[in-house]
Amino acid sequence: MTQAGKLDKVLTELDQGLDEALDRLIGFLRIPSISTDPAHKADVRAGAEWLCNELQTLGFTADIRDTTGHPMVVASSQPGEGRSLLFYGHYDVQPVDPLDLWDRPPFEPELQDTPDGKVIRARGASDDKGQLMTFVEACRAWKAVHGALPAGLTLLFEGEEESGSPSLLPFLEANAQELSASLALICDTGLYADGRPAITTQLRGLVGEEVVIRAADRDLHSGHFGGLAANPIMVLAQGLAALKDDQGRVTLPGFYDGVEELSDELRSDWDALGFDAEDFLSSVGLKHPIGEKGRTPLDMQWNQPTAEINGIAGGYAGDGFKTVLPAEARAKVSFRLTGTQDPARVRAAFREHMRGVLPADCEIEFHEHGGSPASVMDITDPAFAAAKQALTEEWGREAAFIGAGGSIPIAGDFKRMLGMDSMLIGFGREDDRIHSPNEKYDVESFAKGARSWARILATLR
Repeated sequence: MTQAGKLDKVLTELDQGLDEALDRLIGFLRIPSISTDPAHKADVRAGAEWLCNELQTLGFTADIRDTTGHPMVVASSQPGEGRSLLFYGHYDVQPVDPLDLWDRPPFEPELQDTPDGKVIRARGASDDKGQLMTFVEACRAWKAVHGALPAGLTLLFEGEEESGSPSLLPFLEANAQELSASLALICDTGLYADGRPAITTQLRGLVGEEVVIRAADRDLHSGHFGGLAANPIMVLAQGLAALKDDQGRVTLPGFYDGVEELSDELRSDWDALGFDAEDFLSSVGLKHPIGEKGRTPLDMQWNQPTAEINGIAGGYAGDGFKTVLPAEARAKVSFRLTGTQDPARVRAAFREHMRGVLPADCEIEFHEHGGSPASVMDITDPAFAAAKQALTEEWGREAAFIGAGGSIPIAGDFKRMLGMDSMLIGFGREDDRIHSPNEKYDVESFAKGARSWARILATLR
């Protein structure tokens, strides 16, 4: 039988087994594996045990690896001559509060008919149990047709992603040889906004910083001291306002070192998406995009770095009015990074900038709130073009290479610690309500997601 014929049989196997696959997913979703709540520690382990047992039943060599927190599940197939692949997902879920906003109990999954099609409603349906099970089901169908699992696969399923992954980096370091592969596959993403299949090829990094400015030893009467004594809020505001010029560019020296312009291929892909910035902003009550002059909206959202003020506190902000010069003011600031920007250099430049606006009578201190570089994948690897074509064939729409405005640290960790790029492919939709009440996953996403992975595996064997 030709490879194309075998692929067709795998796809048919997935179609015929969809109801049973949904039953398995429903069983998985019943487990309240909330990693942030110590009361659910046993439930998180139960989720790991369910997954490990399922993988062993399929023929994977699978076991549960204990950590100082929640366990990892690691599984592997027999080595082969093709390229080795590491697939990553997480089986823990977000808390469910506020519970009264759920239309049904969050761990009693249900298939529901909606105006947009059938969905499965439950916590974790989209983030990330439904997503990771698309790959598991693709492997199940592959074995049914080929008589064996795809060779050279390693699966890593984490139980702490929703609680900050405290055990992940030590685990990667301790198991680097076992987990290293030629390419990582990550499912914790989604379709593009209009339902178009996509491969995320770059993710922004992040620097978080809190700055505190202090002056007098107490709040001062603005009538007695105003105009004479230093006002920490004013000093803070001046420093923060000077972070950008009138063209929308960040003014920190060396800030744009490592930021690269889009390649022609990515620019063409992004232009073809037809992104409407006004429509995007209208969903949150806005209309007019801002940002650096001369940049397209997607360039600003995915490929350009940012400087944003996330919170300011100081003085009196309660009911009524209190005319004081505050003794202290503070702000939380974040920078989204792209290209090869160095988080440490960006943090140092921000601190130097704020020290430069400080009057003699003021003191300043900084508190670090994490930092990670951007992740940019090498799309010249033929696997990316092959996967893009596979997605296009499955969904009947041209797949796109896209960026992400946020950060998915695991992709950077794989690059930095294991030396491999990641292909981020997921099938969630913007209305899946992840992290919110009434989370759902479209049955179409689940079914076509599994078929997509089957096609991708076929191109990479």
